[in-house]
Amino acid sequence: MAAVQIAPVAARAGIAAGTVYRYFPGKTDLVAALLAEILAREIAALRRAADVAPGPLSALAAMISTFAMRALRDRRLIFAAIAEPVDAELDAERLKFRKAIAGEFALRITAASAGGNLLPEQDPALAAAALLGLLIEGLVGPLAPDSTNRERDVVQSLTLIALRGLGVADARARGLVVQTALPG
Repeated sequence: MAAVQIAPVAARAGIAAGTVYRYFPGKTDLVAALLAEILAREIAALRRAADVAPGPLSALAAMISTFAMRALRDRRLIFAAIAEPVDAELDAERLKFRKAIAGEFALRITAASAGGNLLPEQDPALAAAALLGLLIEGLVGPLAPDSTNRERDVVQSLTLIALRGLGVADARARGLVVQTALPG
């Protein structure tokens, strides 16, 4: 994100830089629009995955694994949208991105916590923030392991870890995560 420049963007789009400036007065405006588009796609994918699940806990598991798989498939983009060091103006835009993703997780955590029989009672906003942190660091952050050719195993492992962190002790037995041999 920090390396984005208007002239190369315009050249790649096949338009004059002045045309880009007509719609986006500065780099921050351009990146904000890009982040909004990426966010809309990610939120739509998370909702689609959760909406076809048979219940609130499986919806949460589907949302977690969908986020993980999409992040692994486009690590560089997700890292740029969420974690790459940038200037303060861009960081404020990225904070909106992170809050929106965490908000989607919080909604599903709330639904799975209702009644107390699927998840233990917990602060959904705090749990969602922690969940997003777990996923980002485990998938695209500087500590994330190389997952080349192991995407499925990494997604399954992180989904299990996330569900356990939220209070689901038996995610495999409940059929929330596919039964496969996972490392460690």
